[in-house]
Amino acid sequence: MYLKKTPNLNGRIRLSIVDTYYDKAKKCSRQKTVESIGRLDELEKKYDDPIAHFQKRVEPLKAEKAARQAPIHFTFYDSDRLCLGDKLRKNFGYAALSQIYHELGLHTFLTNRQRRSKEQYDANTIMKMLVYSRLLFPASKKSSYDDREHFFEKTDYSLDDVYRCLSFLDKHKENLQIWLNDHIKENYGRDTSLIYYDVTNYYFETDEQTDFLRKGVSKEHRPNPIVQMGLFMDNQGIPITYELFPGNTNDCLTYRPNFGRIKKQFDLGRVISVADKGMTTGDNIWYTINTPTHDGYVFSMSIRGAEKSIKDYVLEQEGYEWLGTEYKRKSRKSPRTIQVSSVSGKKIKKQVNEKQVVFWSEKYAKRAKAEREAALAKNPGNYTRAISYGAAKYVKKVDYDKETGKILTASSVLDIDEEKIRGEEALDGYYMLLTSEMETSDDEIIDMYRGLWRIEESFKVTKSELEARPVYVWTKEHIETHFITCFVALTIARILENKLERKYSIGTILESLSKAECSLIQQNYYLFDYYDEVLKDIGRVTDIDFGKRIRTLGEIKKVLAKTKSRKNTMKI
Repeated sequence: MYLKKTPNLNGRIRLSIVDTYYDKAKKCSRQKTVESIGRLDELEKKYDDPIAHFQKRVEPLKAEKAARQAPIHFTFYDSDRLCLGDKLRKNFGYAALSQIYHELGLHTFLTNRQRRSKEQYDANTIMKMLVYSRLLFPASKKSSYDDREHFFEKTDYSLDDVYRCLSFLDKHKENLQIWLNDHIKENYGRDTSLIYYDVTNYYFETDEQTDFLRKGVSKEHRPNPIVQMGLFMDNQGIPITYELFPGNTNDCLTYRPNFGRIKKQFDLGRVISVADKGMTTGDNIWYTINTPTHDGYVFSMSIRGAEKSIKDYVLEQEGYEWLGTEYKRKSRKSPRTIQVSSVSGKKIKKQVNEKQVVFWSEKYAKRAKAEREAALAKNPGNYTRAISYGAAKYVKKVDYDKETGKILTASSVLDIDEEKIRGEEALDGYYMLLTSEMETSDDEIIDMYRGLWRIEESFKVTKSELEARPVYVWTKEHIETHFITCFVALTIARILENKLERKYSIGTILESLSKAECSLIQQNYYLFDYYDEVLKDIGRVTDIDFGKRIRTLGEIKKVLAKTKSRKNTMKI
């Protein structure tokens, strides 16, 4: 390492500090610029002897390099033993999560909210443990607590503190969502021109029902009590807000409370809501368009359950535009009468002007046919109300047991409604979208709707990678806190995914971060044993080096401290 003097064509000299190294790939010596200083003639105006001044800067840099390159010696003995209870392995991958956690200011939010609390525990410390564990090593609250030393964080709290903290976090869950939204907008930018809405449910490892835990239509066809979750997501796939409902709440009844709250609390301006056919009711449409900002919608519609005039329009082949040989679409602007609930509860007829976009896909048609044939191939004696979407709806005159939902028909040979099957076959592969956006092109409307896969994927992530169910807490406030930690975890994961320009799935990202582990050797030195392309890219966008093989505890703490103090935000 030395001070380099580089003259240009005009004779002016530029100073820089450079280092030499051996390039193993090209098998030659190379140079890299450590620091670009400036032009000598300009520096002479500031320093009596610029060369001597900057030469002094080179010496500590050389000493630092020498220290880094000095060999580290460890001594091990055959008699060395582990002590009972030793946990020498730690995770370092969570450093990337810590950076986003602190960019979102979650530490500030929790610290500020706890200032007037008489509780002695640190809510921020416990929240970090719950979120990092949920992302990398999902487990019950107790198991996460037992493994809290897996991270380089404070551990001076009890299991009782964790459960007390759950009640504290429940009190602040709504304000926490608003805080997250504000900081996402400020730090990364948030696109809410389109907002996506969908509903899923989560089951509990119990048969006991409460006012909140109720048996309902389980997405996973389980008999356990469930809770319903309605989730809003922005156009980049980042969650905005959610709400929990009793398990027996109809999907369509969850939209208006959530939409009303998001408009009131999140200052989004005009939005276009995109949702599946489960939200397509007169009440939801009327409520959406009759806001002060005259919001819009793109909702899908069940063609099979639609009135005859709709079905006739869909099946009429005139007007379709073929795009290739496997896809066609058409649209029309048409007023439609909807049923809207009045204040008294009576249904009132209202007319809305909307655009109806229909498309047909050969791929979807083949899939619908295959699913129907697979359902009909099942043992008729196993048909239940729970699987009526599959095969039982094609069976004539079926009675069900009110308690079990099992079919009561004694014969194993059931009367199949062939006419109904033929009617449904004709509609295979067709989809209809209803929208308030009259002047938006058909392709744009279809693209808007297809964005729903991101929210469906978010539900999949929470249920698989984050293992949000089954739920092992029972009180309503603890259930609410379980899901606010899952919501925060999902938000952090989405932001990191977007920083990586969606090059990797959330599952792939979290798997690599969970493997970024190290083991204590001796004298506060830790040995790292895993590095891959994903960690390399995460390191690039977070400025965290995951490739270094040996670090001291001091170095590790320095990296983690940096994630808690610096701004490394970027538009996503």
